[in-house]
Amino acid sequence: MASDPALAGVGEPSSRPAEHVVALHDLFRKHWLELVRMATVMVGDVATAEDVVQDAFEQLHRSWYRLREPASGLAYARSAVLNGCRSVHRRAAVARKYGPHLASPAGATSPDASAATDASEPVIAALRQLTRRQREVIVLRYYADLDIAEIAVTLRLTQSAVRATISRALAAMARALQEGDSDD
Repeated sequence: MASDPALAGVGEPSSRPAEHVVALHDLFRKHWLELVRMATVMVGDVATAEDVVQDAFEQLHRSWYRLREPASGLAYARSAVLNGCRSVHRRAAVARKYGPHLASPAGATSPDASAATDASEPVIAALRQLTRRQREVIVLRYYADLDIAEIAVTLRLTQSAVRATISRALAAMARALQEGDSDD
């Protein structure tokens, strides 16, 4: 079967998948913690953040062959993590809106974990008041320490749009923090 030139390579392992696996493994090893930290800031829960990052790497593994440049794997992973965080927020919003209310004594309310975090962390509270795009840009810029060009590639925006979004987000956060200080 291997003597037929038309069938050469059929059923034999090729070097391409091995390169793909090595590149993906290196990307995972070098950037997993960074991506989990970024996702944790976005979703507020380490376990959920780890799930989001794992899902992003699974997607990257499945679609690696579609990447025009293997060097763009990190940008793809960041975009996939951000998309995963958006999905977490959408699912949580739907669950809050339509989920059944747990049995509790009438009139008794218990603060959820995010409300407790908001009360104790004014910066996180100000960050959560931003629009989704503003929050993503701020997290990528100041938490993930990406430059404007990397953020533009990750979010598929122009660099000027990234700069404008950062400016508006910082102004909104400053207002929210000032309002929080005046409430005390």
